[in-house]
Amino acid sequence: MVHHSGSIQSFKQQKGMNISKSEITKETSLKPSRRSLPCLAQSYAYSKSLSQSTSLFQSTESESQAPTSVTLISADKAEQVNAEEDNKDSVLKCSFADLSDFCLALGKDKDYMDESEHANYDRSRLIKDSVPKDNSESKAKLSKNDMNYIASSGLLFKDGKKRIDYILVYRKSNIQYDKRNTFEKNLRAEGLMLEKEPAVANPDIMFIKIHIPWDTLCKYAERLNIRMPFRKKCYYTDRSSKSMGSVQNYFRRIKKWMSQNPMVLDKSAFPHLEESDCYTGPFSRARIHHFIINNKDTFFSNATRSRIVYHMLQHTKYENGISKVGICKLINNGSYIAAFPPHEGAYKSSQPIKTHGPQNNRHLLYERWARWGMWYKHQPLDLIRLYFGEKIGLYFAWLGWYTGMLIPAALVGLCVFFYGIFTMNASQVSQEICKATEVFMCPLCDKNCSLQRLNESCIYAKVTYLFDNGGTVFFAIFMAIWATVFLEFWKRRRSTLTYTWDLIEWEEEEETLRPQFEAKYYKMERVNPISGKPEPHQPSSDKVTRLLVSISGIFFMISLVITAVFAVVVYRLVVMEQFASFKWNFIKQHWQFATSAAAVCINFVIIMALNLAYEKIAYLLTNLEYPRTESEWENSFALKMFLFQFVNLNSSIFYIAFFLGRFVGHPGNYNKLFNRWRLEECHPSGCLIDLCLQMGVIMFLKQIWNNFMELGYPLIQNWWSRHKIKRGVQDASIPQWENDWNLQPMNIHGLMDEYLEMGIWYGILEGIGILAVITNAFVIAITSDYIPRFVYEYKYGPCASRFEYGENCLKGYVNNSLSFFDLSELGVGKSGYCRYRDYRGPPWSSKPYEFTLQYWHILAARLAFIIVFEHLVFGIKSFIAYLIPDVPKNLYDRIRREKYLVQEMMYEAELEHLQQQRRKSGHPVHHEWP
Repeated sequence: MVHHSGSIQSFKQQKGMNISKSEITKETSLKPSRRSLPCLAQSYAYSKSLSQSTSLFQSTESESQAPTSVTLISADKAEQVNAEEDNKDSVLKCSFADLSDFCLALGKDKDYMDESEHANYDRSRLIKDSVPKDNSESKAKLSKNDMNYIASSGLLFKDGKKRIDYILVYRKSNIQYDKRNTFEKNLRAEGLMLEKEPAVANPDIMFIKIHIPWDTLCKYAERLNIRMPFRKKCYYTDRSSKSMGSVQNYFRRIKKWMSQNPMVLDKSAFPHLEESDCYTGPFSRARIHHFIINNKDTFFSNATRSRIVYHMLQHTKYENGISKVGICKLINNGSYIAAFPPHEGAYKSSQPIKTHGPQNNRHLLYERWARWGMWYKHQPLDLIRLYFGEKIGLYFAWLGWYTGMLIPAALVGLCVFFYGIFTMNASQVSQEICKATEVFMCPLCDKNCSLQRLNESCIYAKVTYLFDNGGTVFFAIFMAIWATVFLEFWKRRRSTLTYTWDLIEWEEEEETLRPQFEAKYYKMERVNPISGKPEPHQPSSDKVTRLLVSISGIFFMISLVITAVFAVVVYRLVVMEQFASFKWNFIKQHWQFATSAAAVCINFVIIMALNLAYEKIAYLLTNLEYPRTESEWENSFALKMFLFQFVNLNSSIFYIAFFLGRFVGHPGNYNKLFNRWRLEECHPSGCLIDLCLQMGVIMFLKQIWNNFMELGYPLIQNWWSRHKIKRGVQDASIPQWENDWNLQPMNIHGLMDEYLEMGIWYGILEGIGILAVITNAFVIAITSDYIPRFVYEYKYGPCASRFEYGENCLKGYVNNSLSFFDLSELGVGKSGYCRYRDYRGPPWSSKPYEFTLQYWHILAARLAFIIVFEHLVFGIKSFIAYLIPDVPKNLYDRIRREKYLVQEMMYEAELEHLQQQRRKSGHPVHHEWP
């Protein structure tokens, strides 16, 4: 039940209109978000803030470092621990003169450890805002409102001053007291403040409220390279070209029209999300005077504070031993039952938001985003990013982009589908099948099947035509191009978002070693070539061994999936005879449909069961590899899950598309599995109807199941939790953290399942795009009858030698596509001829039942079509990808210019800081570096 970061703390607000607590992560954590709030001041307030901000770390007893040991360690040890830490990080030391008296005061109550009296912020030291009146009022109101809704929701310590950044939960009846005691002692030694409070609804539950003081925030923000704002952005505009005036007026008119678009968000509903772009840089305590700090309580966002606390929880020991570290292991062994950052408050209000405004960002998100009535509105991505963090913000940005891009694809698909509906009755093939009353098809099974009239498959032939007509080739090419356009334009959209949210250099600065990796390889160190510092290193031999074991496990599971598909195939062969002799007449007449439908349902159950099993196996295999960083863990786990899910979902579909009915032999000489069961044939109208049934049923059932688990199940569980609380507690006020704890848990892998469901990795998306082109080429060439009709039309049909306007070139195609078989050869007392789908010689030919020349012509045409289709589509995809750059040109120039400006501003800021120090000391002031 661990939330991975502030970016994941409330993801369930989108699912089921409620936000659930996290689940046990079993040492797993996604890469947390790291960016902070946008800047809170205008650029010209920056120079006045330099001298005042230098005093932020020159704090007195009114704002000292968090007390280290309180009741569990001595003051000397606590001071020694912090001294070593401060010397290591080259930071200012904090005074612990009053620590012993403070410990004695707190030692009176063993259950409640309240450090609330120890940090009273000196507001006089905060930088005063000097921006214009209109902006200053809105920003001051923002800071005030931030603290107001935190106070009103009860998210403070008992002193009413320190905010709650994280919550730990344990049961009093649990006997793991020593581990909890050591863990909490070490958390205090790291600078966190802890306060305990029992649950209202359950006396056995104890909550530990965690607050991270300013000094500790700054220390870990510097250690984690969190980027913070330090100056308002100045946009460079080239006004030398007057010809751009008309273009600007045109775009101005479009922007004015867009403001009246009902899909656009009402900006008045998001007053504190006004544009306030700032240049940012990695936070540094030595250069704190560079950063814009209006209010220390809101300088670091809630997501950033939660992320820092979670990092500390993950790297704090609970026992002696290098591997005894991290909150995840404590939750696994039962010492704690949950760890999560609290929400900002309730997501509903008794008063309307239009008249009274939002209570908090969670309430605003629910009213303006996570409601069915807001489905047509653009997403408030900046607010999503502010509340959930950048990672979830990017996910919903991608989801919105993907949904929007599906609209043209869906429209084209509907046009192709309706084209099939309107031309279905005029199709020559369907007409010939529906009129073939005197054509008898050979039995499709050995014992209980009889001759079947071809016109009995009239309905199946018409349904098949909906998915197998001239428009399907166009749609296949269109979708391949659409996939490329979608991916290329998403790259541009993502580059814009990463620039706006200051994520350009995220990967380089974000990576930290996983605590599991550090614990495993702490004895083997190597100097990091980038940082120049020694760090744990995994030997190559150990890495290769673990990878081989992991790969073996992957292949074993994939082979298990193939075995399951083979078992379903055997099931189809066994039961088709049973359905053909079924007592119910409907089943007896449509035994092929019944066989396919039953097999699809069984296959779906197997797919879901294997998914659950393989998720745990993939988790164990990934942990066995000991990835170095969280991104490496995610990539390794994602690759395993994608490979398995791809094989698990598509193996049965590939069997029907490319193997069903291909190796059955011919009447009188059928191939049999284990010399017992005759291989299954396609329906007289073709194999495409079986493929559509397989894909449709699996996708439909999977969506139903996923929607129930993501929407229905959390709603039911949340309703039951609220019902139990109301039943057990009468007229009691439940605090926010207890309400959060009663929410439904998030998936233990966070957003991993959502990312896998959409295939949200560039490498995977590009690979799927390539595989989709190849698969579509093979489906059109092999599974459908497009190529046989094409060859007949131009080689064997009435239009082969001459073409007359108005003549149907497919006339006689059905008769040409069916071969003859002499029933007397079966030895069952029947005479005459039956027909079967194949291109073989008739019984009276010189080479009976041998492949005809037309068969080889069709085979050659199929291979040629695959080659031409792939090269044509890949060429178009590559050309489009070349024409669309990943980063817009103006954005690329802006990024380059800002890098230059940042260097200049850092130089100017440092120079001004040095000049101020010279003025204070009485030295002469120079306008250049000393």
